[in-house]
Amino acid sequence: MTDILNYDFTSESVSEGHPDKVCDKISDSILDELIKLDKKARAGCEVFATTNKVVVGGEVGLSNSMKIEDLSELVVETVRSTVRNIGYEQKGFHWKELEILNLLHQQSPDIAQGVDREGAGDQGIMFGYAVNETPELMPAPLQYAQAILKRLSIARKNELKETLGPDSKSQLTVNYIDGIPQNVKSIVLSTQHFDEKLTSEDIKEIISPYVLETLPDGWITENTIWHVNPTGKFVIGGPDGDAGLTGRKIIVDTYGGAAPHGGGAFSGKDPTKVDRSAAYAARYLAKNIVSAGLAKKCVIQLSYAIGVSQPLSIYLNTFNSNTVSEDKIISSILKCIDLSPSGIIKHLNLQKPIYSKTAAYGHFGQNYSDDGSFSWENTDLTEILKKNIY
Repeated sequence: MTDILNYDFTSESVSEGHPDKVCDKISDSILDELIKLDKKARAGCEVFATTNKVVVGGEVGLSNSMKIEDLSELVVETVRSTVRNIGYEQKGFHWKELEILNLLHQQSPDIAQGVDREGAGDQGIMFGYAVNETPELMPAPLQYAQAILKRLSIARKNELKETLGPDSKSQLTVNYIDGIPQNVKSIVLSTQHFDEKLTSEDIKEIISPYVLETLPDGWITENTIWHVNPTGKFVIGGPDGDAGLTGRKIIVDTYGGAAPHGGGAFSGKDPTKVDRSAAYAARYLAKNIVSAGLAKKCVIQLSYAIGVSQPLSIYLNTFNSNTVSEDKIISSILKCIDLSPSGIIKHLNLQKPIYSKTAAYGHFGQNYSDDGSFSWENTDLTEILKKNIY
């Protein structure tokens, strides 16, 4: 039986060039363009990508006079520019050569009527989580798996642009002692490369300095097991090597398996859809609870019904790490924020073109920005929560 405080835990990440992330990035880039046209735009945008083809579908609702058919050119341009920015110029997936099929249509009036009353855009359950394992208050295996790929992405767009391709994956197994992450037991890293002659050892030599730079000192030891491009060659990558689809990396997007997931994906969805906005709100609250020192670890669940504004339930679990009662914490957070979709949108300022940034390297654990990006990572409730309790 595994010791409750001494164990290994594994999380994975994928880069912006992974086929599914290409689709997430396109979905959120289209959403951003719609919000630029109409801040109250509604969207449920899905994308499928395969060899030199991209299919865009789903529903769109605009409050201004613009019609769906007026968006065709914008959608095509957004797909091409997004794929170009990711870096795909290979034979089987080139931003210039893509065949793009746009199947977006008007949002159903049956859905719209519930949202028009400021109700939730759908039913569902959403989770937020925070833990004091990293400065970002994220689970260490996921946070560092994401950080490694983010660092490699910067390198491949600069000094390694002739060597590495956009498609890559990482996986970290972290060893915990007394409940605290101590070192990396194993690392799996697969990255697309252009030279077919490069071996796994060659790729390891190229990428290992970036891995060591990203991880805390001492986390890579002589006992750490490395698996770099374990199949030996990874030249054909992206949607040419494996088809992509929006919403298939929901564990990568959230907490790496360290916390529950309600099942709803984020990308391509406007903030009236609680799959996205309520998950952001739950993370915001969990992070502020841990930041305030009210708990070392915290998970929050919110549930909603379509057309109903307020959550049906609020669940809090601090895993016996709380410094005050969980009832007091719940009472305090309810004084801080209106958890209706409109309340969340207003509090976190979500009607902005901020979503393409979230589509790779995690919706959580990234830095709050002055342009409004990752507002749910702000810890501005820390003192308010404590004041409400003490």
